[in-house]
Amino acid sequence: MLEVNQVSKIYEGKIAYKALNNINLSVEEGEFVGIMGPSGSGKTTLLNMIATIDEPTTGEILINGKNPHQLKKEELAKFRRRELGFVFQDFNLLHTLTVEENIVLPLTLDGKKVKEMKQKAQEIAGKLGITSIMNKRTYEISGGQAQRTAVARAMIHVPKLLLADEPTGNLDSKSSKDVMEMLETINKHERTTMLLVTHDPQAASYCNRVIFIRDGNFYSEIHRGDNRQAFFQRIIDTLSLLGGDGHDLSQIRV
Repeated sequence: MLEVNQVSKIYEGKIAYKALNNINLSVEEGEFVGIMGPSGSGKTTLLNMIATIDEPTTGEILINGKNPHQLKKEELAKFRRRELGFVFQDFNLLHTLTVEENIVLPLTLDGKKVKEMKQKAQEIAGKLGITSIMNKRTYEISGGQAQRTAVARAMIHVPKLLLADEPTGNLDSKSSKDVMEMLETINKHERTTMLLVTHDPQAASYCNRVIFIRDGNFYSEIHRGDNRQAFFQRIIDTLSLLGGDGHDLSQIRV
């Protein structure tokens, strides 16, 4: 589904900075993979390159066998809209629109009929438990509801790959748990492949496996197995070995 082959990223400047160094990553269809590491380790750089927001300096990224970085501008915009879903820490919702209008935005850009958009919006709102807030503006809803809205918008066009960058970063522990349980359910029921960048061990414990990056290099990888509590503890242990600032690691316990 996703192949990252020998990818490096160098930012040019007075002093060239190597953000990523020969990263290899393979993600199967339907997998839920977490990426963790201290601040500045290169995890968001990696996500941005997979999202086609940034380009690798060397190496290649394949999504379903295609290299999106070789597409022309219009084709790339279409590819992003149809194949990828994005969920961000700060929700990236438009405050002038209602929840429903935010959710259907990707379909509006594709020129879908209003009736079809409304039907799809209602379906996904029902699944995510936000039917009652569809006519509210984004400033009238809670952080947890805003993140559910952002997930609904990311999922409405049934993307093959969902990319989430710190989706629980601005949420309290209850809302974080709700959002992660919701992503886990989508992953299981819709078989959507998911890639999650997070500092939060609790959020990461919902993944099938977690990849750790340190100073732009692959550090280690651990698999969940059947016991999420044990997986959570192993994530904590790996992070403590990785180092980084104290605020890099969430103190939340499952």
